[in-house]
Order: sequence, then structure tokens, then C-alpha cells
Amino acid sequence: MSAAHPPIRLLRNVATSRIVRALEQDGFRFVERQGSQCVYHHQDGRFVVVHYHRAKDTLPPYVIRNLLTGTRWSEADLRRLKLMK
Repeated sequence: MSAAHPPIRLLRNVATSRIVRALEQDGFRFVERQGSQCVYHHQDGRFVVVHYHRAKDTLPPYVIRNLLTGTRWSEADLRRLKLMK
């Protein structure tokens, strides 16, 4: 992961429901669901696939890495979306 992305450890204990809410606040919209995969697209072309079964679950590191890569969120964005302090 490049230095532009925050470390995965910042989102290790965040519930999936909070991450999905943050995606929607940031302009991503739900497009489709296939099993445990939910696809979210942004108007500017970014997209992210979130794998989860229950909204209270936390995400494994590989899903967080894909999430941060797809959304291009920085630490400032995570603070703005109230995913970290």
C-alpha cells in the first residue's frame, strides 16, 4: 500500500455498517449484491467491493486494503467520515 493510503490498522475494529454508511456519505451508491459481495460505485468512476455477511462484523485486512485502494481515502477523509478520531 502506498504512503497516500492510511494504514489498515486504523479500520481493523470498525463495524461494516459504519463503513457502508461512510461510503454512502462520500457519494458511493450501492449497485449490486452477489452473495456476500456488495458493489458500490462513485460518480467519478471509483468503485469498491465490500465482502461481508453481517453489518456488525469487522472486515479482514485484505478487504480493508481493497476498500482503501478503491475509495482512495486518506487519513483526513477517515476523520471527516468519522471512521477514526
